[in-house]
Amino acid sequence: MSDQMQPVREKIIDVLRRNEVRRASFFGSIVRGEMTDESDVDLLIEFEGKKSLLDLAHLKNELEDTISRRVDVLTYKSLHPRLKERILAEQVPII
Repeated sequence: MSDQMQPVREKIIDVLRRNEVRRASFFGSIVRGEMTDESDVDLLIEFEGKKSLLDLAHLKNELEDTISRRVDVLTYKSLHPRLKERILAEQVPII
């Protein structure tokens, strides 16, 4: 896990667990070591059980409040077919 990922992981892992996230991974600039002050944090998640769009929005807001940075949250099921292979290839598991 890169120097950029570990501090973010430590801050968000409790938020993910509290929101019943079964599986979560980083992808994007944070994985490639290209994250800047303006970058968002890209997360790929899978909830335990069925959750609504409001649950996803609540998780996103709580994560952003926790790390004081924009967060882009995608679910494994929502990945666009054209991007799926690349994102899955570069993902780094959080939980």
